[in-house]
Amino acid sequence: MAHIPIIFHPDYDIDVPITHRFNGEKFSHLYGLLRDFESANRFEFTQAAPVSFADVRRTHDQPYVKRVSMGDLSKGELRQINLPMTARLIKRSFIALNGTYVTAKHALERKIACHAAGGTHHAHFAFGSGFCVFNDLAFTALNLRHHGLAERVLILDLDVHQGDGTIDICDGQKGVYTCSIHCADNFPFVKRCGSFDLALPSGTEDRAYLNALHKALDHVLSEFMPQIVLYDAGVDVSHCDRLGNFKLSHEGILERDRHVLSFFKCRQIPVATVIGGGYSPSNAEVAARHMSCFHAACDVH
Repeated sequence: MAHIPIIFHPDYDIDVPITHRFNGEKFSHLYGLLRDFESANRFEFTQAAPVSFADVRRTHDQPYVKRVSMGDLSKGELRQINLPMTARLIKRSFIALNGTYVTAKHALERKIACHAAGGTHHAHFAFGSGFCVFNDLAFTALNLRHHGLAERVLILDLDVHQGDGTIDICDGQKGVYTCSIHCADNFPFVKRCGSFDLALPSGTEDRAYLNALHKALDHVLSEFMPQIVLYDAGVDVSHCDRLGNFKLSHEGILERDRHVLSFFKCRQIPVATVIGGGYSPSNAEVAARHMSCFHAACDVH
């Protein structure tokens, strides 16, 4: 049986205060779980490499990219990102972009590949926001097109928060379709208008969510037939997430991930997954939640 590419990097963890809402060490916890996973022999681990500055400037404002690289963001810009600007965060921000791009290239060859990070969908063209410095989903979609690897890219964002930055960067871009299913009553409080957006009410549970997902996927494919899907499998839809307002069970999230992967596998459309959001007082607990899409990948592949 073919191996599933898993893209990671040891420098994905960042230092944040213990009281911070962002789980800065969940990435190493997730990598440990993947290594110890009972089906780890089905994984092929690949380390991400730094990104090309020319590729970053394709999706982000050049002065902003320069300020990030020099650690020279203003207090207002840092407040909007809401992460401490350290050398580790700067390095990680550039590496994680290429991590999702490399994941997509592996998916095109192997039908599925998974990034043990990614989903920084609140970063806009000229500024970061909501724990996101750069936008790996938009970066990957536009660079796949620029480098001639795919003409039609679907960004399927199932994080509990709308990917407003992704929509901002991809707006008007030929060959890129954004689909976001998110909570109506959560950050960002001013929503963007993407290719297809579905805002569900706070308190949405498994069955209502999955029914909406099934209909949404059918609708999307009636409008747009992608050559690859970038799937943001955020687990902040969980009933126990401290920044999410949905009430999905762990079983419901796993069913969501299995359905997405099998839906596109049946149509022979490659999928690259990113982990998206997930917030908890415990790095270990949220990392365990992020294992859902990797379990689903093994089940469906």
